[in-house]
Amino acid sequence: MFKENRCVYGYRRIHAVLRNQGLACSEKVVRRIMGEEQLVVQGRKKRKYSSYLGEISPAVPNVLERDFHAEQPNQKWVTDLCEFQIPAGKVYLSPLVDCFDGMAVSWTIGTSPNAELVNTMLDGGIACLRPEEHPIVHTDRGCHYRWPGWISRMEAADLTRSMSKKGCSPDNAACEGFFGIVKSEMFYTRSWDGVSVEEFVTELDSYIRWSNVERIKLSLGGKSPIAYRESLGLLE
Repeated sequence: MFKENRCVYGYRRIHAVLRNQGLACSEKVVRRIMGEEQLVVQGRKKRKYSSYLGEISPAVPNVLERDFHAEQPNQKWVTDLCEFQIPAGKVYLSPLVDCFDGMAVSWTIGTSPNAELVNTMLDGGIACLRPEEHPIVHTDRGCHYRWPGWISRMEAADLTRSMSKKGCSPDNAACEGFFGIVKSEMFYTRSWDGVSVEEFVTELDSYIRWSNVERIKLSLGGKSPIAYRESLGLLE
């Protein structure tokens, strides 16, 4: 189970998988066995990419005010840019994360942190909305979220803009947490020597799809975001 789930599950989530399969076993036993077999989740932290280029256009208020709880999907979205530096070059991830269950609603991956990357991601998220859905979209003060293309898309879809204070990462903690999981589970667990940018993009995209469909979360009762929504009858 540890290897089948990308070697990123600690003993609590392995225990949840066992429970989902109807196998009775205590967390202590799982932890002991994982220790004996040296099944250790690897991870480390690095400096975060910053897209702040000054006050390009007026900032908007922090509507979320660090309240990342959502009663249903598509009420609150958070987004940011994440940089991955491998020997072959730099890659940037731009996701829309739903505060309801942490699912990536839409994402784009590219080699340049430009307006097209974030605008295409936003287009993908808007395409998933029902006519009555108009989520709050929370960002940092990066230049991408203050250029005309982003603002016009937000206004056309009647979405509410929300921004963190300058240099205040806790204001966007839900997205920071998403990036932390991606980096600790997918990026820092292996060497990327000899891997091309194209191969890395494919692997990153595959991880996010796996995260939505298969990666279980204890906060969702041991279900993945997709399985959780299906259990609530939220998916057609």
